[in-house]
Amino acid sequence: MDQTKAVRNVTEASSTGNAETPILATHAHYLAAVAGRAPSLHNTQPWRFTVSGDAIELRADASRQLGVDPDGREMLISCGAALYGLRLAVRSLGYLPEVEIPPGPAGQRPLARVRLGPPEPMTAGERKLLTAALHRHTHRGPFEAGSLPAGLLARLQDDARAEGATLTEIEPGPALRRLTAMVAVAGRRQDRDPRSRAEISRWSHGVKSPARDGVPAHAFPAEPARTPVRLPQRDFDLGRGLGLSPPGGPPPSVTAALFTPGDSEPDWLQAGQALHRLLLRAATEWVFARLNTQPLEDPLTRAMIKEGLALPGAPQMLLALGLSRTAHPTARRPAADLIGPDTR
Repeated sequence: MDQTKAVRNVTEASSTGNAETPILATHAHYLAAVAGRAPSLHNTQPWRFTVSGDAIELRADASRQLGVDPDGREMLISCGAALYGLRLAVRSLGYLPEVEIPPGPAGQRPLARVRLGPPEPMTAGERKLLTAALHRHTHRGPFEAGSLPAGLLARLQDDARAEGATLTEIEPGPALRRLTAMVAVAGRRQDRDPRSRAEISRWSHGVKSPARDGVPAHAFPAEPARTPVRLPQRDFDLGRGLGLSPPGGPPPSVTAALFTPGDSEPDWLQAGQALHRLLLRAATEWVFARLNTQPLEDPLTRAMIKEGLALPGAPQMLLALGLSRTAHPTARRPAADLIGPDTR
């Protein structure tokens, strides 16, 4: 099933089940397509889905785990984002999702089981989030000048809080300068790491690449902007001359940190759900985020950022938020590739 069509045909998708056919199995491809629009590190899309009895299970695809993420932290944040997308897709079928997080290490169990709860029509606000999934993308090019729409940041903070995380703005001034300096030092060190460079090279593609994962040339500049007023970006081009996104532009309207109470596997899943929810909310207003994950890959730098920003929790994502009226979403793997053998 074409993924864009799957997201658009919400009414069609929610009207084809019947009492004799398990609803989740009937709509497995639709659910996977919507969940698969989630953000992920390097657009690796490290998730798989299996329908098991009355539940659809989310599992991490360890074959897509990066070497710079040995603990699987960023992989689980990505999977948490897919879990929120799965919950939203279930809502579009006219049910409340019931989520079970099985105990035990992530590599030895499903990350989550989602079942149909009581019938409940999708709200207008949820439908806006679902529609925004079509054009939500990680933004690495220039933003438009101007502030965020009135009240949006507070709504994004409410979204994060509803998922067990906290979104805090890093005000321009000493705190942002300290953060920018720490990010710059970590970025330079990681940019020189041969393992990191090899993985970036593997997951970034030229304009003619048919890949349905990774970061395409239109999504990154040939030379990432490095100025005192913004967080340094990861260098996806690596001097290859592939990047097509223009560099520079006005600084982001808001720089923020997303953090969780702890720094365990459940926290990472919560962070992912909060991240996707607030990014979809932002995209309903044509606000997008430049996600800065590189410095947080190093536990020591993560601890320094926590201390430097006086965060009462573990930083899981740094975000630069700004307006952009153009949208060029990155490709996604076909839904059939995301589904386990039980639902083929």
